[in-house]
Amino acid sequence: MSGTVPAAAPVLPIRGRLRPVGLDKVRITGGFWAERQSINGVATLEHIEHWLEREGWIRNFDLAVQGDLSRERRGREFSDSEIYKFLEAMAWEIGRTGDAELETRLRAIVRRVAAAQESDGYLNTRFGRPGQAPRWSDLEWGHELYCIGHLLQAAVARARTRPGADDGLLDIARRAADNVCETFGPDGIDGLCGHPEIEPALVEFARVTGDDRYLTQAALFVDRRGHGRLSDVEYGREYFQDELPVRQATVLRGHAVRANYLAAGATDVAVELKDASLLEAVRNQWKNAVARRTYVTGGQGSRHQDEAFGEDWLLAPDRAYSETCAGVGSVMLAWRLLLADGDPRYADLIERTLFNVVSTSPSADGRSFFYTNTLHRRELGTLPDADRPSLRAAASLRAPWFEVSCCPTNVARTLASLTAYIATFDDEGLQLHQYMPGTVEHRLADGRDVCVSIATDYPHDGQIRVRIDSDDDSPWSLSLRVPGWAAQGATVTIDGDSRPVGPGFVTENRTWRRGDEVVLSLPMAPRFTYPDARIDSVRGCVAVERGPLVFALESVDVPGVDSVDELRVDTSQPPRLVDGRVTVRCRRVHPQDHGWPYRPDAAGAAPIVGEVLDEVALVEYHAWANRGPSTMRVWLPMDR
Repeated sequence: MSGTVPAAAPVLPIRGRLRPVGLDKVRITGGFWAERQSINGVATLEHIEHWLEREGWIRNFDLAVQGDLSRERRGREFSDSEIYKFLEAMAWEIGRTGDAELETRLRAIVRRVAAAQESDGYLNTRFGRPGQAPRWSDLEWGHELYCIGHLLQAAVARARTRPGADDGLLDIARRAADNVCETFGPDGIDGLCGHPEIEPALVEFARVTGDDRYLTQAALFVDRRGHGRLSDVEYGREYFQDELPVRQATVLRGHAVRANYLAAGATDVAVELKDASLLEAVRNQWKNAVARRTYVTGGQGSRHQDEAFGEDWLLAPDRAYSETCAGVGSVMLAWRLLLADGDPRYADLIERTLFNVVSTSPSADGRSFFYTNTLHRRELGTLPDADRPSLRAAASLRAPWFEVSCCPTNVARTLASLTAYIATFDDEGLQLHQYMPGTVEHRLADGRDVCVSIATDYPHDGQIRVRIDSDDDSPWSLSLRVPGWAAQGATVTIDGDSRPVGPGFVTENRTWRRGDEVVLSLPMAPRFTYPDARIDSVRGCVAVERGPLVFALESVDVPGVDSVDELRVDTSQPPRLVDGRVTVRCRRVHPQDHGWPYRPDAAGAAPIVGEVLDEVALVEYHAWANRGPSTMRVWLPMDR
């Protein structure tokens, strides 16, 4: 594996159907995602740093230098990883904006981390010091390799946004990675981490450094998984994906974040080593998980006790765990498969997950977060304590911080690097996968520079206008993704010639002239979505979508109704767009209370039919719970 010139993208495979256009060549200039990136850079990063300092998680590195860790260390066993994810988010944000003040803050934290690294490269504040458990003594739950994985990804972000930076982060990561290879190589500990993450990190670190040892170690970790090397736990070895080798598994299972991270790493290994059977195994796992184990929002994980995938069709909305980090992991996996295969269905899931999971987690001001993302809130939520970390992942309202605060930093690094997930290229030209106002620049294989600008109010408007801003003397291809939800009514217009198009890529190969335009028009009428009949928990219900957005019924939009469970939607009339709000027609019902909740006849069990409510406004799901405590549901019972 030869060294790769650093480029500003989280994933840079050496081969594959598509290659990413880095965030240094893509700009988001307005709209939905520009606002979220701005809030992330201005508010969320500052908020995260405040809590990392307040909770003492960064100070742990200072304590390591002072020799006081055994008495004063704060945070869970994986708290080091939050500092590394924060550094990664900072690195991407600096690459995006050139923020000099953020640069100063990043360097200050890197110095504190560097001072805590041991002479052989080992770096962890929970293990290995006097008074602490020995290194690598708890591979099931210790998260040592997991933390190092996030350190490597922070270094990758730094190397690709500021090549040659003298802050030392890349050297810290290299020494830590060398220690991992020496400790867990073929002649070392025959083990692996209970939480996958080191696998994709090692592959990407190999791509940055050009050192094959890290790729070899990642492949070794992938091959070790699934042979019972980790101890059995109450959830079973499936929790760790250690009950079945990666090549034999047919669906994502176990802890949802772990499953996605492992599959992402396996994809990276398969691509780099040209391992067709391993890549096919991951494809099948993704396909089956999407078809049978994924919520309409794109969320994954239906079991609270182990934050895990449930069995096929176990997708109860009120029990949706749908961890934000699982959404981030799903985006990571789908992006790698998209680069490998070029199948736009992967970009479809990325779009759905970004809009309806990742953007749902942070509040409108970027200073509180959902850890889990339920699709049904039966009772009014309670406001969290603004001065204390939430002890409950399934908080009823967004909380400013959690005892386990993996999600805020994961959201931050994803939003900071978002521009790297918009466009790709191949030998023929340029592909646009996600739509937002902005510009994309790219140098073709023959050295020609091309530039396009995108004008759109997507996802609130379905017109995407792509203008060519460069002159060419030979043809190249421009491809636009038509989402899977736009199966009917999508058109593309070029030079005044309009034609219908279906899901997939619409590609135009020609000699482009400056000012040429391609206009993709997507059908944006609100629509009902019906579940597969095998999802028992939502049988007799519908969801409402418009474009890529999922909608919810929230009690704050229905005066006089505290519980949205009292409403039944009239599906004889389609949802409408009224004054910018999606609305549905509902009937209110009044449940009958009995001493026993089961009746011998259907009539006796039925609620009393009440009044009709016209034009009940729905809220974009990502925006719910920003207006105080409420009840909410995505799947709406049909009025029969």
